[in-house]
Amino acid sequence: MPEYPDLTVYVEHIERRVKGDRLTGIRLTSPFLLRSVTPGVDEIAGREVIAVRRLAKQLVLALADSYFVVIHLMIAGRLRWHDAKPNAPPQAVPKRNGLAAFDFETGSLIFTEASKKRRASLKLVHGDAALGALNPGGLEVFEIDFEAFYTRLRETPHTVKRALTDQRVFAGIGNAYSDEILFRAHMSPFKQGRHMSEDEARGLFAACRDVLSEWTARLRVEAEGKFPGQGGSKVTAFHPEMAVHGKYRAPCPVCGAPVQRIVRPENETNYCATCQTGGRLLADRSLSRLLKDTYPRRIEELEG
Repeated sequence: MPEYPDLTVYVEHIERRVKGDRLTGIRLTSPFLLRSVTPGVDEIAGREVIAVRRLAKQLVLALADSYFVVIHLMIAGRLRWHDAKPNAPPQAVPKRNGLAAFDFETGSLIFTEASKKRRASLKLVHGDAALGALNPGGLEVFEIDFEAFYTRLRETPHTVKRALTDQRVFAGIGNAYSDEILFRAHMSPFKQGRHMSEDEARGLFAACRDVLSEWTARLRVEAEGKFPGQGGSKVTAFHPEMAVHGKYRAPCPVCGAPVQRIVRPENETNYCATCQTGGRLLADRSLSRLLKDTYPRRIEELEG
């Protein structure tokens, strides 16, 4: 699922192309995409784009007169941009995985989803209150100070991994970058936020800002002026340069121990036992239930 760095670069590229332009129309090709009733597509069409921004993990096109187009890419949703061509019809929506096209005077933004589950969504809303109702309430780590960050952690009765990825707690961070943040902070994914010391929380706060800043800058360079996901760049949850996310069994870039994982139905957590948990292997519920007493408890047992 695209997270803060990917979504930030999306916002920058979309705004660069459509701010001040008119949304001339929306072409829907999937009956499952639109999750709102009013306003309708015809009421939205023809309005000028005032701004493009992010709301948690959602992309928002702010239009004139307080109308908003809210796009949630979920796991497999992606966007592509096609410049308008003189005397040519707008870019066609792909038949296989196309969901919609947002047509502007300068080009078309094509919305696709590479999944049969159809989780991506589009909502059209009118008024700041209606848009605010779509905000899950998570804090933006670049818009708060440490005290607000630490207070929110202590108020959350979850593991730090869950707290970072819960959009009601912190906004924009997901499974991939939470792995990288926790590795940078040398912290176990199972650490309880409410039991965290001030020094630990400061390290985590710094790691959040550092990892997200570094990857946003990296993805900006990767796009090289071209729209994200086009011209060789990729919008993906896994990048080969990542330290631990998606690196199960690969050597940790710091200590060389094999990266571990905890598998869940919808995702997995990757971590280094040596760097983050003092050598202790965290229980993978399905695997530990299968192996029972033979399940290794420490990285040394696994290597043995």
